[in-house]
Amino acid sequence: MAHTHNLGFPRIGAKRELKFGLESYWKGTSSRDELKALGAQLRQRHWQHQADLDLSPVGDFAFYDQVLDMSFTLGNLPERVQDFHGDTLDNYFRVARGRSALGGDDHGVCCGGVAAGEMTKWFDTNYHYIVPEFTAQTGFRLDASRLLAQLAEARAQGVKAKPVIVGPVTYLSIGKAKDGSDKLALLPRLLSVYADLLATLAAQGVEWVQIDEPVLATELDADWQHAFTTAYHQLKSARVKLLLATYFGQLLENQYLLANLPVAGVHIDAINGRDDVVPLLNLLPPHKVLSLGVVDGRNIWKTDLNAVLDWVEPIAARLGDLLWIAPTCSLLHVPVDLASEARLDPEVKPWLAYALQKLDELQLLATALNQGRAAVKDELAANQQAVASRRASARVHNPAVKAAIGQLDATLGQRTSHYALRAPLQAARLKLPAFPTTTIGSFPQTAEIRHARSQFKAGALDEAAYRAAMQAEIAKSVREQEALGLDVLVHGEAERNDMVEYFGEQLDGYAFSQFGWVQSYGSRCVKPPILFGDITRPKAMTVEWIRYAQSLTTKPMKGMLTGPVTILNWSFVRDDQPRSVSCKQLALAIRAEVQDLEQAGVGVIQIDEAALREGLPLRKSQWAGYLGWAVESFRITANGVGDATQIHTHMCYSEFNDIIGSIADMDADVITIETSRSDMELLDAFDHFNYPNQIGPGVYDIHSPNIPTQEHIVQLMRKAAVRIPAERLWVNPDCGLKTRQWSEVLPALTNMVAAAKTLRATA
Repeated sequence: MAHTHNLGFPRIGAKRELKFGLESYWKGTSSRDELKALGAQLRQRHWQHQADLDLSPVGDFAFYDQVLDMSFTLGNLPERVQDFHGDTLDNYFRVARGRSALGGDDHGVCCGGVAAGEMTKWFDTNYHYIVPEFTAQTGFRLDASRLLAQLAEARAQGVKAKPVIVGPVTYLSIGKAKDGSDKLALLPRLLSVYADLLATLAAQGVEWVQIDEPVLATELDADWQHAFTTAYHQLKSARVKLLLATYFGQLLENQYLLANLPVAGVHIDAINGRDDVVPLLNLLPPHKVLSLGVVDGRNIWKTDLNAVLDWVEPIAARLGDLLWIAPTCSLLHVPVDLASEARLDPEVKPWLAYALQKLDELQLLATALNQGRAAVKDELAANQQAVASRRASARVHNPAVKAAIGQLDATLGQRTSHYALRAPLQAARLKLPAFPTTTIGSFPQTAEIRHARSQFKAGALDEAAYRAAMQAEIAKSVREQEALGLDVLVHGEAERNDMVEYFGEQLDGYAFSQFGWVQSYGSRCVKPPILFGDITRPKAMTVEWIRYAQSLTTKPMKGMLTGPVTILNWSFVRDDQPRSVSCKQLALAIRAEVQDLEQAGVGVIQIDEAALREGLPLRKSQWAGYLGWAVESFRITANGVGDATQIHTHMCYSEFNDIIGSIADMDADVITIETSRSDMELLDAFDHFNYPNQIGPGVYDIHSPNIPTQEHIVQLMRKAAVRIPAERLWVNPDCGLKTRQWSEVLPALTNMVAAAKTLRATA
C-alpha cells in the first residue's frame, strides 16, 4: 500500500493568528506566555488537519523561521547574543529582528538591540530565512528542547509524528562564513551534534526523521558531494530511520549520489523533477522507501489526479509499501483553506487547491492507488471536470494578447541614447545635490489606512470618501518628506494593499483571494494574486495618484511601479504556458503605464524588481535562459521613455554579485539595493565590475525596529564610495517603509538626511 505524509504545514494560521500574536508581543501588548500558548493552539489545529496522514511533520512550526530554529537547536548563535540571559525566545527574536518585545523584554535595560541576522531567500521561493553565521571557531552544542517539546505535544494528541530538521549539508551550504573561512571544515563538529540529536530522538521512540537537504537540487562540486557521503555515512548508525527530502528542482547528476546515501528513504519533487523518477527507481536499493512529491506544494492549481495516477500506478505496483506520496515540499508556500474564500471568482475557484485541499488530493490519490480508482470515481470525475474547465476557458486565452507577444520587436527594449548621454539631461532636469536622498516608495500602512481600505471594500465607505482619505494620507507623506529634507519624494503608496496585488487587481487575467495569505518572513505575510489568464491593462493604474502627489510639491516625485518579473515571481503563476510568455505579457502592460506616467509629466519612474534573483533556476547552467527573458521583459517595460526621464529599479534581500552583468544590462539609470544587514558586503561585486550607472546602497535596515545612527550611515556610505564614484551614489533605505511605524521612520530618515549632508560637506 502507498503511504501518505506531509513535509510541513503553513504555520501562520488560516486567519494569520501567528502574525497578530507576534506583533502584539513585540509591541508589549501581550505576554510571552500568551504567545507560546497561541503557538500550541496553532500546532494542535494543524495536526488535526493532518490526522488522516500516515505520518505528520513535527518541528515544522517556528515563531519566525525554521532555519533560525535549527541554528538554536545546534547552539549556533551569533557571538553578539551568546551572553544574553533570560528566555530563549527573546534571544531568538534578537537574532531574527534585532530586538525582542518592547514592553516585555527582560533584557531591555542591560542589553537593548543588536544587529539582526542577515536575511535572504530560501532557494527560489519568496520565503526569507535568517542566514546561519559561521567563523573558523564556530562550535555547536545541542539544544533539542524545542523539538522535544513539540514532539511531546504531538504524541499527547495522538499524532503519528515525523520530526523534521534541516540537514547538515544544506545548513552549512546556506550559511555564511563571516571571516571568509571554509564552511566545510566545520562539518565534523556539526555532525557530532546531529548524531546527538538523532540519538535523542531515538531515545524518545521516534521511528522516522525527515531530514531536509534541498541543496541536492543544485549543482554540487566534488567537495560538497563528498560532504554528503561523509555526513550520511557518519549518521547511518543512528537508531532512527532517515527520510532524506529534497525539493524545488531536479536531481540530474545527483541522482546516483542520493540513491546511494545510507538512509532508509528518499523524497523527491516529482513535479519539478519528474524526469528523475525513472532513473532513481533503477538506482535505489530494493529496501529503500521512495517518497514522490506528486501534489504541488508551491502553487495553488488543482492537481490533475487522473494524470498523476496514470504514471504513478505502475510505480505503486512495483514498490508496494515502499512507495510514499506527499506534496512536493512543505505547504508553507501556499494558503491554508480554500473553503474560506467566499468572494473568489466563481469560475476560477474550482480550479484551485490550498493546503487543506492538497491534503485531500493526497488522500484521494492514496485511496485510488490502494483500492482502485473505482473507490473514488465520483471525486476523480469532479476533478477531471475542473481541470478540463480551466483548459477550455475563454478567460484564460486571449488571441489579441498572443498576437501582441508574437509581434515583439527588439527595439522596444532600447533607450534612445546610452546612459552617458542620458545622465546630463536628467541632472539638468532634476537639479539634485550630491548624495541625493530618497526612499524606496512606501510609508507606514497605519491603522487608519487599513481601516479606510477595509471600510471601502465592505461598502461602508463610498469611492469619493475613500479617495479623499487616501489623498489625505498622501499629503501627510509629502509634508513629512519635505520637512525631513528628502530630495526625491514618493507618494507613500497609501492606496496600495500590496506591491503586486495592487497591480494585479487592475489587470485582466488575474483573480484575487481574501484569505490567500502566505508567510514571507517572520510576521510578514503576502497574498499573491492568481495569474490565471492572458494579461491586459484596461486603464491607467497609478497616474492619478502620482499626479496628485506631484501637485503638492515642487520637488521631483517618483512614479512607483512594480516590474513584470516581480509581479510574475510574487504571483501564483500559470502552469499551462512558459513563465517567459506570462512575463512579457506583464511587460507590455506595465510599459503602457510607464508611458502614461511620462506623459503626465513624471520625471522619475521607479520600476521595482525586488524578485529578479528569486526566479533564478537553482542550477547555474540554466541561469542564462532565465536572465535573458527576465532582463528583456524589464527593458520592454522601462525603455519606451525619453532620455530626460530617469528610470530607477529596486532589489532587496537578493545577493546579486554573481548576476551583476545582467543587472547592468537592465540599463536602469539608478538601482537601489539592500546592503545594510550585510554591512555593504554586496558591494564586493564592484571590486571587479565597473557598474556604469547610479546606485543607492540601502543604509537603513527597515526589517528591524532598530534606528540607524547618522554616524553608522556615514560609515556605510564611505564604504560604498571606495567602490563606486561618489557622484553616482544615492542615499536611501534598503526597502519600503510600509511595515514600520512613523515613530521609527522619522528619526531614521532624519539621521539619513543628516548623514547625506555630512557626506556632501566632507566629499
